[in-house]
Amino acid sequence: MNNFRKGMTWSILLTLFLSLSACGSLSTRGKNTAIGAGIGAVGGAILTGGSALGTVGGAAVGGVVGNQINKK
Repeated sequence: MNNFRKGMTWSILLTLFLSLSACGSLSTRGKNTAIGAGIGAVGGAILTGGSALGTVGGAAVGGVVGNQINKK
């Protein structure tokens, strides 16, 4: 089961980085929001042992933090 969890984590990270490469037309704020949501989702999943609620919560918090970085 541990190998499965590692595989899922790596595939989620790979999907995240590949999808972010498609965000070339986003504004800096939009990119920060997407990156924050991705990092928050991974962090939430790790901290809660893969819980869906933890992943979604982490993505939401990370997205808000990313959106507020460099706000003018």
